[in-house]
Amino acid sequence: MATVMTRPPAAGGTPPPPRLSARRPAVGDRGFQYLALACGLLVLVVLALIAVAMVSKSWPVFRDHAGTFFFSKTWDPARNKFGSLAFVYGTLVTSAIAIVVGVPVSIGIALLLTEVAPQWMRTPVVYVIDLLAAVPSVVIGLWGLLVLRKPLDNRYADFNNWFKHIPVLNTLFSGGGHQGTSLMTAGLILALMITPIVTSLSREVFATVPAAQKEGALALGATRWEMIRSSVLGYGRSGVVGAVMLGLGRAMGETIAVALLVGSSAQVTGHLFRPGDTMAGVIANQFGEASGEFRAALIGLGVVLFAITILVNLGARAVLNRSERRLEGAL
Repeated sequence: MATVMTRPPAAGGTPPPPRLSARRPAVGDRGFQYLALACGLLVLVVLALIAVAMVSKSWPVFRDHAGTFFFSKTWDPARNKFGSLAFVYGTLVTSAIAIVVGVPVSIGIALLLTEVAPQWMRTPVVYVIDLLAAVPSVVIGLWGLLVLRKPLDNRYADFNNWFKHIPVLNTLFSGGGHQGTSLMTAGLILALMITPIVTSLSREVFATVPAAQKEGALALGATRWEMIRSSVLGYGRSGVVGAVMLGLGRAMGETIAVALLVGSSAQVTGHLFRPGDTMAGVIANQFGEASGEFRAALIGLGVVLFAITILVNLGARAVLNRSERRLEGAL
């Protein structure tokens, strides 16, 4: 009969822990690390190539019309006058309207689906949100042009009457009578288009909040709203900011729907119910017939849009990092 030799236990009756030998990372892990690094660098390289190509194509207008291009609102290709100010203004205004209207609705829907709605309701609503995100922008633009435009024009007249005696608001909510094509109409359509994106991403972020964190807040006496405000929104702040920035990028770069509804009028106006134009819209409308400096000016608008998008994202990231440091300092 074979005898099995066992190692005697250490003093105190506890066996010694197994000796762990230092091992090098597996080849697969190292390969995945290099692959991820290469993909990240590839994104930067592609962005750099896009920037170089666009700047080189638009360099004639930057070289010869730099002052008027950035600080003038006159856009008259027949007289070689290319001012981007009106288009930058229209892009920022319509995107701001989309964010102000669409983000609260999106976050509300995401909280409804994760914290409030019963289970039987969540799946159908998620399907509807996903289907809405898959609708082509030209279809939404045509729907806005054929269905939404004239009823909105009637509501603009009502808003004008309601706010005509209130300072500031009487300027913002005035200027209707243009068959519904306006900065406000384009902004509302953009809000509809970014809502599925922001909702889906925010819902995924809220779903990752640890249950123990929410239960702990409720155990300490917090109401459901206080739990949502402190635990859910606090935990998912960075994810929500990322979702909003993605929606903002979609709003700033949207072309067809905005071109159909914004009015295609290069002007800087404080009246939201008047027509305007955006950088993406004017590029889509006029690029086919452009040549020479005219085409360079349109590509220059693309460069400006590219730069504004990057600056907005960098600014949002800086604000988020500052708030996170402040929160860590408070804890």
